Amino acid sequence: MIWKLGERLEQIETETWKETRPPAVFLTDSKNARRDLELAGIQYENEIQTNKIGFCKLETQQECLAGTLCIPRLLDVLGSRYRIYFFVNQDHVVLVDDEDFSMRLIRRIKRKKTHQGETKERFIYNFIAEFMSRDQEILMQYEKILMRMEEDVMQGKIENFQRELMPIRRKLLTLRGYYDEMMDMGTELEENENGFFAKKQLKYFGTLSNRADRLMGRTAHLLEYAQQVRDLYQAQVDAKQNSNMQFLTVLSTIFFPLTLITGWYGMNFENMPELKSVYGYPAIIVLSGIIVVGLIVLFKKKKFL
Repeated sequence: MIWKLGERLEQIETETWKETRPPAVFLTDSKNARRDLELAGIQYENEIQTNKIGFCKLETQQECLAGTLCIPRLLDVLGSRYRIYFFVNQDHVVLVDDEDFSMRLIRRIKRKKTHQGETKERFIYNFIAEFMSRDQEILMQYEKILMRMEEDVMQGKIENFQRELMPIRRKLLTLRGYYDEMMDMGTELEENENGFFAKKQLKYFGTLSNRADRLMGRTAHLLEYAQQVRDLYQAQVDAKQNSNMQFLTVLSTIFFPLTLITGWYGMNFENMPELKSVYGYPAIIVLSGIIVVGLIVLFKKKKFL
């Protein structure tokens, strides 16, 4: 069954389209996609299975444009995605969606937009712009998280840093690839190879490309910022390790003379200094204490302790 915008939703087409053609935008699912594409006058030979969509792309065919959308869920970027096919010919736009995501988008467009879809170019622009509308807000949240992590590192709070940073980097990498795909799609739509779009309407696709380009640039900036925060964390770890190594070095240096003395007096020979003296053993103890105190004072002056 075809979900016509004129039946399931309020119509969003122009008066001209109403007079000359049936509703130009259709929403269907993968089970009924073949039949509904034929009704829309679109021939598509490849299989239609939304669960196999892996990325956003656009194919220019002789009689239509065939595209796929693989949209990350902003609250779970690394999880499952919204997967949609879309087809465009001279007269129609057909969306294939096995979930209610496309329906929800169209309802949001109807609430927010005065000019909802007078032309198929405007409808495609509104549809894509709507699911990209909150991306800037999400990227700002990632920036705030990175700023907070940077402050924590500066204050020496580095527990669980790697565990918190790695998912953010993976999400940003995923979003960067997604925006790159959307930028390419906008460019291909703007090229209008099949001539399905009016030339004066191509500006909408240029706007989509520019938006995706800005989002990709912002994501790349956040990835660089994340790397800087990671470098700061590594510097703090290295400084802490160096401090520990310095302390162990100082400790070894303090006890090295004592080891030498005990080794000397641990040897068995007859003419050992002060072997028969009453004050020999206490003298060695005092000497060892003087050496330890002297070295501690020296290292404190050198700011090693």
